[in-house]
Amino acid sequence: KPSPFYFFIFFTNKTEQFGNLLFPAFTVPEERRGAFQSQKNTLALMADRRSAFLQVYYKLKSELLEDPSFEFTDVSRQWVDRMLDYNVPGGKLNRGLSVIDSYRLLKEGKELTENEIFLASALGWCIEWLQAYFLVLDDIMDNSHTRRGHPCWFRVPQVGLIAVNDGILLRNHICRILKNHFREKPYYVDLLDLFNEVEFQTASGQMIDLITTLEGEKDLSKYSLSQHRRIVQYKTAYYSFYLPVACALVMSGENLDNHIDVKNILVDMGIYFQVQDDYLDCFGDPETIDWN
Repeated sequence: KPSPFYFFIFFTNKTEQFGNLLFPAFTVPEERRGAFQSQKNTLALMADRRSAFLQVYYKLKSELLEDPSFEFTDVSRQWVDRMLDYNVPGGKLNRGLSVIDSYRLLKEGKELTENEIFLASALGWCIEWLQAYFLVLDDIMDNSHTRRGHPCWFRVPQVGLIAVNDGILLRNHICRILKNHFREKPYYVDLLDLFNEVEFQTASGQMIDLITTLEGEKDLSKYSLSQHRRIVQYKTAYYSFYLPVACALVMSGENLDNHIDVKNILVDMGIYFQVQDDYLDCFGDPETIDWN
């Protein structure tokens, strides 16, 4: 049976994406001021949790820049440092923060220890690293120009196709983070398997998308609702909606095979999200929805 936290995660995504639509400036009636203050407190809490989450990013980045498996030079360390800051923490961070929210709700009100918060945050950042890896390579494949309001990484002067190797580095950083902080955990192998499986699913979805839209061909007969659903399911839903909750379940000691209904619900939510996202991308007013 699905718990309320799945819907909380989805609402959090929508709140941060469409904040100006949900909470526009207005005069609050006297009888509603208590509820409005509670809402303001919630938004302040969201800002605080984002700030705390970012502190974990800087710790993980520092560890990667001192990884004993590679002898960094000043130049190579500065390159990776800049590459990470440019590509990893610049989004809304919904995927990463959802791991912490999910784990907290799975604990059913029990106070999380500092170590639990750190580990959940580290898993959240692994998902953000995965997202960065996908986006860096996707922008090259799509020959895109901007990402999050800035030039795509491969379009930054002196980067070019070095971005391909940077994408590979981003993917390998996930394994380093997991090894550094989870190798003594009984669920370490489960985490590795989970990330490998979701990466395979996402790459397969990307393949379907690419071969359906071969460059120079405009054959709309290749598109159908079932084909679109397959692309969205594999390219977006698994890593964006299922993976954060799955990480929290694994960290809680759960067997993912016992939560197939959870996966199905989250995949459906991911498909819904992508359909809405595509619609707004085509027909939304950029000034209203703060699109980059």
